Amino acid sequence: MNFQQLEYIIAVDNFRHFSDAAAKSFVTQPTLSMMIQKLEDELGVKIFDRSKQPVMPTKAGEAVIAQARMVMQEASRMKEVIRELKGELKGELRLGIIPTVAPYLLPLFLTSFIKKYPLLKVKITELTTSQIIEKLKLNTLDAGILATPLSNPLLNEQILYYEQFMVYASKEEKLMKKKYLLPGDIDPNHLWLLEEGHCLRNQVLNLCELRKKELESSNLEYVTGSIETLKKMVDLNNGITILPELALRELNSQEQKQVKHFKPPVPVREISVVTYRHFVKQRIVEVLKNEICENIPKAMLTSKRKQITRMS
Repeated sequence: MNFQQLEYIIAVDNFRHFSDAAAKSFVTQPTLSMMIQKLEDELGVKIFDRSKQPVMPTKAGEAVIAQARMVMQEASRMKEVIRELKGELKGELRLGIIPTVAPYLLPLFLTSFIKKYPLLKVKITELTTSQIIEKLKLNTLDAGILATPLSNPLLNEQILYYEQFMVYASKEEKLMKKKYLLPGDIDPNHLWLLEEGHCLRNQVLNLCELRKKELESSNLEYVTGSIETLKKMVDLNNGITILPELALRELNSQEQKQVKHFKPPVPVREISVVTYRHFVKQRIVEVLKNEICENIPKAMLTSKRKQITRMS
């Protein structure tokens, strides 16, 4: 048994196809298949059921692959330990971030972060929560920035900040006459929502109790994954949408007048940096967390906001 064989079975598990796994591993398919066959012979179990398409791990194979991931991550940790002892911060950080956070958070810290750590290559991808969790599991991402808690024992969550929600509405909406709003003031038939798969959509549905209400049919249904697009739909077609707190920094003076705050207890979401259980680049994530917290408005860092009706 060797590291190369472990890398090959992990690749096949990731891609569920021997040819794709071989291509990504820069070897021929016969070589990859032969090395996996030798490992199966040595262990006395079949790791993959080759009769299925896509290829699937056997029950024994699932246990072997899980252990292989742990071994390879611990092997990678050796280099990280040496770098930390030398005081170095270099390598690669593969970061996933949900689209309702990315455009508002990244401009606050990213430029200063990459200037402070020029030897660190940062690769950022916008993904939904479920996509980030899956890629953390497969070790194709190092960390994710997303709304928590996730209640997943395989993940480690480090809280970054707490973000309040506000209402953004057209001038024609009746609720614009009120100083502060309650969730019940929002007409669900006037509400623009993100497409399925976004955690913010579920948070808004829960906040406004839309799952319990009958919605009228409309002659316009618009599907988007962008908060900015929802805001534009309000501007062009009237209605209401929900904005996270950091998004208010992007509004001009006229748009600020279209924002209404909720009456206490104010709804708030918790944003965290999340890693997989056996994550090895702890030092890199620690400096990432520190950089974010240094550039976030201080009021958003306080744990007192946990008492303000957390939306999860």
